[in-house]
Amino acid sequence: MSSGQDLEQRAEHRARAEFGAASGPGKQIDDLLIAGLGAQIATAAVLDCGGGTGRYAVPLAVAGASVTVVDVSADALATLHRRAVEADVAERVRGVQGDVEALADAAVGGPFDLVLAHGILDAVDRPAPTFAGIVASVRPGGLLSVMIANPVAAVLARALTGDLIGAEHEVELLDDGSGESATPHGVLSLCAQHGLAVEHQSGIGIFRDLVPGQALEAPGARDALTRLESACAQRAPFAQIAGRVHVLARRPTSG
Repeated sequence: MSSGQDLEQRAEHRARAEFGAASGPGKQIDDLLIAGLGAQIATAAVLDCGGGTGRYAVPLAVAGASVTVVDVSADALATLHRRAVEADVAERVRGVQGDVEALADAAVGGPFDLVLAHGILDAVDRPAPTFAGIVASVRPGGLLSVMIANPVAAVLARALTGDLIGAEHEVELLDDGSGESATPHGVLSLCAQHGLAVEHQSGIGIFRDLVPGQALEAPGARDALTRLESACAQRAPFAQIAGRVHVLARRPTSG
């Protein structure tokens, strides 16, 4: 295993821990999504594309929303059901096994007040058509939440571990301004193409993968890291080097 691959695995492990925690960026996104739904949270219909295990679906259901999760993995959907039962919201969480790239064929219903596409555009072969299908499931005036990996962070991560050829490849992704690439720039371009108004954009995981693990064992260090991430999530140039970028956009009410 190369050092670059090792770094990516460590980053993924830390990301899972971060988003499984009750605080930190994951909790901040929960709060942002719930605030975006506002007073209609108790009657809101939410679609989570590829959110199989329920990391976002369950907190939204706990807040009062009815959530449909579409995922290709039966195992992930089984975990979703277990988590929903444990949180006593099983009646508000529905799992549908299906392919997000063919969302129209997945019988998910809709349209929805809020649609989540977290980590989906990174994983599909054709981001633009997939994005169009996801947007079509958002009701007029509804919200779309997108989480996308940031190749800027990947460039830095690879360079820091000596994988300079890999870093060059990541730079090439940055230069793709077609709107077809699974990058933050590509997502913003797709939002503009579909007439979505971006209401929020923030960097997620700016410092977390740069801080030595031992440093986080110091008293108060984890809380300080959470505050630092929050303070810099929308501040340049820090937000531009975050591991992931979160975009919250609203579909127009007409047109």
